[in-house]
Amino acid sequence: MTIRHKKNTVNRRDSIRQFGNILSRPFAAASAQTGLPAIRRGPVDEIYAAPAFEQMAELALSPMQFESLRSSARGSFDKMTFRQRLMVYAMELDLTTELFGHSMFAPVVVGPVSRQGDIHEEGELATARGSSASQTIMVATRSASYPITQIASETTQPLWYQVYAADEPGAVLDDVEDATGAGCQVLCVTIGVSSDGDPVAVRWDSIDRLVQSAGVPVIVKGIMNPDDARTALDHGAAGLVVSNHGGAVGFDGVLPIDVLPGIADLVEDRVPVLVDGGFKRGSDILKGLALGARAVMVARPIMWGLAAYGAPGVERALYLLINELARNMAAAGRPKIDMIDRELVRFDSR
Repeated sequence: MTIRHKKNTVNRRDSIRQFGNILSRPFAAASAQTGLPAIRRGPVDEIYAAPAFEQMAELALSPMQFESLRSSARGSFDKMTFRQRLMVYAMELDLTTELFGHSMFAPVVVGPVSRQGDIHEEGELATARGSSASQTIMVATRSASYPITQIASETTQPLWYQVYAADEPGAVLDDVEDATGAGCQVLCVTIGVSSDGDPVAVRWDSIDRLVQSAGVPVIVKGIMNPDDARTALDHGAAGLVVSNHGGAVGFDGVLPIDVLPGIADLVEDRVPVLVDGGFKRGSDILKGLALGARAVMVARPIMWGLAAYGAPGVERALYLLINELARNMAAAGRPKIDMIDRELVRFDSR
């Protein structure tokens, strides 16, 4: 099976052989104090799985900087497996997904992360370049390290813009006007938390104002309950993002993927449903799609790549995620996105 992605072509046999070569290389000289092998930050093209970027990011950042990017609990992801269909011909893979009038190369969106300049000096500019190179949509935030016009100039892909419903309405509307003027095609409104990450009451009147004035589709991020999904639709949401904001809200370790099926059932394809939270592998993305998401927002693995390597790290992380998604689709006998359904996933009750 060969998966083509822009200028990169990965053959399954070559990929396995290259990965084995990496594992068989001698480690750097052992530490004199601990006797353990020293860990080095090697070239970006030696990274062969998106989760491996986490260790590289930890080497690049201070402990305080890295803490907010540390992996979250896996929870339900590790309790789900796939029903494989290896005897089904699935060599001609098509990951194309339609979303808000745009034909996406794959159902992956780089989720919003504030102040990326704290992670890498080029911040959102590097993320925009890496996302663009991977033909992937990026969500820029109102609290970005660079102006939205500058971020927009670094990408050839559609750009989305994220704001907080709890922020001062007048200032938000002014910034939304600037963002849409810069070419942002979708507005993502975060509910349930402030721009500082503190839980706040939902302001549906802010959603109403933005829906009426934005001039672009408005999607609501922070849905964790079918009743909230229904309310968001009543207020004119053009899409929903099932999200607990990286664990800032939520109870008892419940992940967005746990509540996704119930919300998707209620929506019934009236609007696109996206999901984020804990997606680190291409197989995780496939689980999200199987349980009802139209696309998956991924943030932490992309930020790991940004921290360690800048734009090339963002591009490589996305390439690996999309490549692994494609390989898992092939193994499951689902060569096209519209063939993915819940029958693909089974749950381990242990």
